Amino acid sequence: MAIKITEECINCGACEPECPNNAIYEGGAEWRFSDGTTVKGSFPKLDGSGADADAAQPAVSNDFYYIVTEKCTECVGFHDEPQCASVCPVDCCVPDEDHKESKEELAAKKDKLHS
Repeated sequence: MAIKITEECINCGACEPECPNNAIYEGGAEWRFSDGTTVKGSFPKLDGSGADADAAQPAVSNDFYYIVTEKCTECVGFHDEPQCASVCPVDCCVPDEDHKESKEELAAKKDKLHS
């Protein structure tokens, strides 16, 4: 499953540089599938629709750092554990029960983001 950042976030920013998929953004910041990945052109979203990899997507949170579920692989293929959770000083990077994915699905997502 993906990781999410809870409202307990203190906006320290420690998690953002640790993400190998560039899936973590400061509150209020727009994001793109192409940020920190090799994705180009149209990219399939989890809801079945597509998005231009370079098109700005709306912020998931305006108040604190957030993780883009569609880019989070729990660091599968890069590290043994999610790096955001390992560096978070207030333990607000937690599994997102609403977005459960197997290790195989996470590895496939990693391959799509970094082909």
